[in-house]
Amino acid sequence: MTTAAITEDAGHARYTFRVRLSSTARRALEGEWDRCRWIWNECVARSKKAHAGGEKVGPAALDRMLTEARRTTPWLAAGSSVPQQQLVRDFGKSRAKALKDIKDRLPMHRRAGMPRWKKKRDARPTLNYTRRGFRLKDGLLHLAGGLVVRVVWSRELPADPSSVRVYQDSTGAWYASFVVPAPVEPLTETGCVIGVDWGVKETATTTSDAHDLPHPQHGKTAAHKLARYQWMMARRKPQRGQAASKGYREAKAQTAKLHKKVARQRQDTARKWAKAVVRDHDALAVEDFRPKFLAKTTMARKAADASIGAAKTALLEMARKHGRILHLVHPAHTTMDCAQCGARTKHALPLSERTYACTACGVISPGDKNSARVMLVRAGLAPVGVEGVRPAETLSQRAA
Repeated sequence: MTTAAITEDAGHARYTFRVRLSSTARRALEGEWDRCRWIWNECVARSKKAHAGGEKVGPAALDRMLTEARRTTPWLAAGSSVPQQQLVRDFGKSRAKALKDIKDRLPMHRRAGMPRWKKKRDARPTLNYTRRGFRLKDGLLHLAGGLVVRVVWSRELPADPSSVRVYQDSTGAWYASFVVPAPVEPLTETGCVIGVDWGVKETATTTSDAHDLPHPQHGKTAAHKLARYQWMMARRKPQRGQAASKGYREAKAQTAKLHKKVARQRQDTARKWAKAVVRDHDALAVEDFRPKFLAKTTMARKAADASIGAAKTALLEMARKHGRILHLVHPAHTTMDCAQCGARTKHALPLSERTYACTACGVISPGDKNSARVMLVRAGLAPVGVEGVRPAETLSQRAA
């Protein structure tokens, strides 16, 4: 299995591949993670102690702590310094982000939170290697410290990777995630534009009937099996302080495996749909929808199963990869405006009302379709002839 997703830097992409580990390599990676986890917890302890005393813990102090720990502890020195140094940098960035959020007085639900302890039973192994800590040779991934892992190459990397992350997911499988410069594969111009409106009845409603994305219902399909595995876990749940039984661990593994399968189905559906939309249109007007608030409504389960976030991410990634123009439109009042004349209703339409009827011009259309056309109007991509709207620009005009 391989996936490619845009990272926080728009100029880079992440390609993830499954890896096969021998028992020796598995023990070595777990040993490296034990050292890194100890260093993280030591950073947390130093940070808490400094905060209680009113002192500051900067990157230089954390680097000195790591150097001293490796000098005085042979167990730490036996591991590679590359993932340990990267872990210290990640801790510093996480702590700086949390302090910045506190300084900016962001609401509690938007703050990053201070770094916490990594417990042995809860934290899954994650090792980051920079360019000097790994190399690819004969299809094998050689990591610092003499570790060699076999990567299942389902495709070739478009460029030399700048870093790699080796980690274990919730199902126990190991992966290697490479960061490479994001490739750009321009497509031929089609002269078509499209507006996209997100919803729950249909994940995406567009101005083109052929490109609507119906609700896939992957979670609903797997709900019966998931309920069975969760019931098995509930029956075998260990008491506080007791070790989990074999049956509980097996049920937990089956639950994690099913969750992973549903997540992959949602991602696959979203990427195939996004590829079709980007291939057939030169410019896209997409609602800049934040589906997080739906978690507090009665539609929470259906909205989560619709995976609007995954579809939006896939569309952004595909548009960047293939050089298409994409406009993010603010979602305010998009269900109240008329795409034909621009008039706005006095009251917000309830979700149960699926038809939009404009009292100004008399046009009647499905509510989601009208919202999709509003995206085009607000992005300046509406067809020629709509009153008060400038005509859509061609790609060549925009470049000029």
